[in-house]
Amino acid sequence: MSDERSNSADEYIPPKVWEWDNESGGRFANINRPIAGATHHKELPRGDNPLQLYSLATPNGVKVTALLEELLDLGHTGAEYDAYTINIGEGQQFGSGFVEINPNSKIPALLDLSTPTPTRVFESGAIMVYLAEKFGAFLPTEPSQRAECLSWLFWQMGSAPYLGGGFGHFYAYAPYKMQYPIDRFTMEVKRQLDVLDRMLAEREFLCGDEYTIADMANYAWYGQLVINNLYQSREFIQADSYTHVARWAHQIEARPAVDRGRRVNRPWGDPETRVVERHSAADFR
Repeated sequence: MSDERSNSADEYIPPKVWEWDNESGGRFANINRPIAGATHHKELPRGDNPLQLYSLATPNGVKVTALLEELLDLGHTGAEYDAYTINIGEGQQFGSGFVEINPNSKIPALLDLSTPTPTRVFESGAIMVYLAEKFGAFLPTEPSQRAECLSWLFWQMGSAPYLGGGFGHFYAYAPYKMQYPIDRFTMEVKRQLDVLDRMLAEREFLCGDEYTIADMANYAWYGQLVINNLYQSREFIQADSYTHVARWAHQIEARPAVDRGRRVNRPWGDPETRVVERHSAADFR
């Protein structure tokens, strides 16, 4: 990326035509690029279960594994799945097999082998809706409640990039600290937490009394931010002030299915919390 600066106070002046500088620095700089498509040939493994998941235990990955484990706890055997870790730090999301399922090269990606021809689903929110509709669970059918649930699900999809790619990147991963973007994205993340906190002061779950995919999706980002120190930022964002978010997040995290979902495709942390590949319930023992 061209870095033309003025003579005053290191102000950045954008060039007339932007050019990619792959030495721009920062965590993940070695895998970021301005073009799509596969970088190498790599077939994906397949197991014997109806659903094949290719993911990583980031918040977007946890959304889907928590839902799958919740479906299994309800007795939906068709939700049995094989989960394979895609290490995004190593660029595995740019393998040809993964790109065939998700041309956007982002985790998670799902392949449903139970349909007449395999069905690919990508984008975590789309996967959650697909699974909830397939099994008739965690997505209300009454029109007003369904609309409320989908509104909170897509609120998360639209809001979380400010948390992850905005606040998380500049606060935790950028090559050096920059006040303006940190201030800008911190302000927005705290506004989003206030939105959730005000709503959860009046409701047990985001849509009322019923636990839904909207709760799973928002917990994976905002719940973990407040109670699990995502980006090592709890003190910085004054996480303890969002008491209703914390109550809701602890309630969700205590669910056995969510606990298992957080462990799937997790290659880091305490070895007892890692389930790098998941093929059956026995993998959690």
